[in-house]
Amino acid sequence: MGSGRPVVNGGALRIATDKDTGVAVLTLDRPEKLNAIDEALASELSAAWRAFRFDDSVRAVVLTGAGERAFSTGLDRSTETPQPTSPYMVDDPLLRIGPKANDLWKPVVAAVCGMACGGAFYLLGEAEFVVADETATFFDPHTTYGMVSAYESVYAAHRMPYGEAARMALMGNAERMSARRAYDIGWVSELTPPGGALEAAVRCATVIAAYPSEGVQGTVRALWTAHEAARAHAFAQAPHLISLGNLPPARQTELFSARRPNGFRVR
Repeated sequence: MGSGRPVVNGGALRIATDKDTGVAVLTLDRPEKLNAIDEALASELSAAWRAFRFDDSVRAVVLTGAGERAFSTGLDRSTETPQPTSPYMVDDPLLRIGPKANDLWKPVVAAVCGMACGGAFYLLGEAEFVVADETATFFDPHTTYGMVSAYESVYAAHRMPYGEAARMALMGNAERMSARRAYDIGWVSELTPPGGALEAAVRCATVIAAYPSEGVQGTVRALWTAHEAARAHAFAQAPHLISLGNLPPARQTELFSARRPNGFRVR
């Protein structure tokens, strides 16, 4: 990014805005936790997206994660969200972390290195496109730990072929999709050498930010509309599927504690 770049360090979210190019870079900044999202970071993300709605100097956004190990591993397992007893209601702590969920229609480009899994799909699913380097891997561990992959699978199924989304969700922790495979199926739009994803994403965002913003935002909104009705219908089914299908938290914790970190294949 060029000059004129104020940096805001807001807890676990870093925001760098280049007033010359109109590009803001949001960095999930919990590398020691693999950029897992807790309640504080979820609130920061929602606040940042909503603030961008009123900041006309920002015309495009790049979203990335700090460190080399992960873009994000989804929800921080230490996060405790009280749930209603009804199977038709679920309070999902990640449901409002994406730009579209916060009514932002400025373009967002995701830059991924390392792991992106589970709850990270709430963010990747609401980005216009994904740039990844060759270290990136994608997977969804929910079924391994006795949980329903609902919202995550809906996002994935709207961004990749159904069979690929189904395999990712159902194979759980046994498989990780490589960056190359993700590129081949269209989940990733550009593949870079290690360490190159952020630069490539900023380059794309800079081009987009140089165009008249009204036309760009209208195009973003039109693209989202193409799948919006189906997504909303699927999301309406998610709460009771999660309530009925998830194992009790204690049993989930047992399965998580018994995990084998290296017991997977990359395809």
